[in-house]
Amino acid sequence: MINATLETNMTIVDKPRPTNSDPSFSYTKRPLTLQAGDRLTRAEFERRYKALPKIKKAELIEGVVFMPSPVHFQAHSQPHGQIMGWLFPYSASTPKVLIGDNATLRLDTENEVQPDAALFIKGGKCKISDDDYLEGAPELIVEIAASSVSYDLYDKLKIYRRNGVQEYVVWQVNDKRLDWFELNEGQYLPLTPDANGIIKSKVFPGLNLAVNDLLEGDMAKVLAELQKGLASEEHVKFVERVSGD
Repeated sequence: MINATLETNMTIVDKPRPTNSDPSFSYTKRPLTLQAGDRLTRAEFERRYKALPKIKKAELIEGVVFMPSPVHFQAHSQPHGQIMGWLFPYSASTPKVLIGDNATLRLDTENEVQPDAALFIKGGKCKISDDDYLEGAPELIVEIAASSVSYDLYDKLKIYRRNGVQEYVVWQVNDKRLDWFELNEGQYLPLTPDANGIIKSKVFPGLNLAVNDLLEGDMAKVLAELQKGLASEEHVKFVERVSGD
């Protein structure tokens, strides 16, 4: 029978596999990449991000990599600076209240973001990790968005709400609109300006924002209103409380 003959006469020779020390051995190592739309664990995202220092900003949102487009001045860079200019005097005047500018923030196993600004109380839920990142929800986060269709008002809002960020501010620059949300029983409810157009933080007493003045770029009035908040009795009592903790 043909098959039997073939099986009888066939000799199987095991060829040795090449090793790294074999001169004939060669391979091409696949370079690490990090691209928008990649689905990664947080650990793998961090590994690739650290290995690619040319990438200036990337975020992991619900396990998907997001990479922002180049930063425009009027649509993002300038408003970002104005927000930091509003928050910094509050942090400087309030013990144990720290401010972060685009700091890497680990929220859970599928979300690692870099909010435009974060304000948090030392000793609260947000901690500084051993490798110098933020972990856990800050009390307040601010994001600069181009418009109301930005993912800052959808994916990020859900993530911040789920992880317990107490207040979330989104400035939609092109729409000349600012939304300030307060976490209430698991839902984000909008904080509305008072009769004078001022929104006052519920988490950080004295953190007042003259919304229309900010939208119009009048930082002198924005800072003047903030100074009123810093001089208020509510802020004085808050300073006493956090200083004693």
